[in-house]
Amino acid sequence: MSSVLRDTPFSVLDRSRIREGEDAARALRDTVSFAREAEALGYQRFWVSEHHGVPGVAGSAPTVLAAAVAAATSRIRVGTGGVMLPNHRPLVVAEQFGVLESLFPGRIDMGLGRSVGFTDGVRKALGHGKEAAGAFDEQLTELLGWFTGTQRAHPRVHAWPAEGLRPAPFLLAVGSGADLAAAQGLPLVIGGVRGEDAMLRAVDRYRAAFRPSPWAARPYVVLSGTVAVAADGERARRLLASEAWSTAWSRTHGVFPPLAPYASIAARTMTGPERDRFDEAMTGHVHGAPDEVAKSLESLLTRSAADEFLVTTSTYDRAELLESYRLLAGILGRTGG
Repeated sequence: MSSVLRDTPFSVLDRSRIREGEDAARALRDTVSFAREAEALGYQRFWVSEHHGVPGVAGSAPTVLAAAVAAATSRIRVGTGGVMLPNHRPLVVAEQFGVLESLFPGRIDMGLGRSVGFTDGVRKALGHGKEAAGAFDEQLTELLGWFTGTQRAHPRVHAWPAEGLRPAPFLLAVGSGADLAAAQGLPLVIGGVRGEDAMLRAVDRYRAAFRPSPWAARPYVVLSGTVAVAADGERARRLLASEAWSTAWSRTHGVFPPLAPYASIAARTMTGPERDRFDEAMTGHVHGAPDEVAKSLESLLTRSAADEFLVTTSTYDRAELLESYRLLAGILGRTGG
């Protein structure tokens, strides 16, 4: 095993995907169960996501779900990947993470993003339009200030129990996110498989411009991406199909559906646009037998000099998904792998 793989922490982002024929409650319970498995396998963090009005995703309240995950585990760090700050008031986000950090001290990660709702209807229901993302810099500064006691937007207000606490912040890079993370002195989470050249340029800018802060003394880069491991390359490729089909359907029909089994996807007669989107969604991932995946990850981590890797894999078959994470843990030499 290479020292790069052995020494690099690997973490998990679970989106609480709903499967065809099942409900959101099952998806949420599976997320909590999956977190316990990830802890036993030696992963560094377990993060949950924020999506609103999406039929195929149950994770709409990440801080609530993070509390359930933290309560069901004992060692693994728990957080969000991420809370979409334009959807919320910074004070409320600070209070929520203050409660989490108070209940589970030293285990809470505050992953933050700037995305807004998926559709006009969702954005209207949330009370924010696309323009809300334009105020992200100011929102981020205010949010961090609630913890340090330095925010100036509301000088007579304090965030309890957040003030004085330090849940670990991470910034999810979209657009200028890498530059903002450098300016604020925050760890950076960035897509690390697709669009690799652009990713490497953004990481270089981030490291060059990074300013130490109360949150981080040095740059810290977390690459994120799909990693599918199976006994052979074809089985690993099939693990990608459920998520790829959901993505293709959403981009051709405007609705992100529950995950479908591979057999039903393979039997479909796709339209031209559906096939194009599906083929596109099937590319740009790390997948294969264990030795193939090990080589791909070692090469990617070496080129980027990343500090950590966040795995975001989803598929219909839960047993196959868990086996993929078990095989990956084995590649990394982690406990239980």
